[in-house]
Formats: sequence, structure tokens, C-alpha cells
Amino acid sequence: MDGQKRSHIGIGSEVEIVLKQHQRSGELTHGFVKRILTKSAKHTHGIKVMLETGDVGRVKEVLEEEN
Repeated sequence: MDGQKRSHIGIGSEVEIVLKQHQRSGELTHGFVKRILTKSAKHTHGIKVMLETGDVGRVKEVLEEEN
């Protein structure tokens, strides 16, 4: 599932994000959502989140939907 809709992402969701410094290369970082930083319902580049590791980036793929 893509990461453009806020409703697809919950605290604890398993996601792949792209960090700011990796936007050109597209390198993905795997982790679990600690905080959702984007307030709008959707964003064309992906919802911005903070992972449990403290990394901040935009969600490219949601691996596990939070129920």
C-alpha cells in the first residue's frame, strides 16, 4: 500500500520511508511509525513520519496496516 494517505498509516505501522538525504537515490529505510508528522489527509510525496529510531522521512510503502 502506498504512503500517500494518512488513513493508511497508524502508530506502530511497519513502513518503508525515504529520508531527506536519500530523496535523489530513492534509498528506503525500514521501521515502525512512532509519530505522524503530516496533518493533511493525503500528500503526493508521501506522509511524513518519525520512526521509532528517530529517523524522519516520507512514507513510500506501508508494509502492515494498523488496525
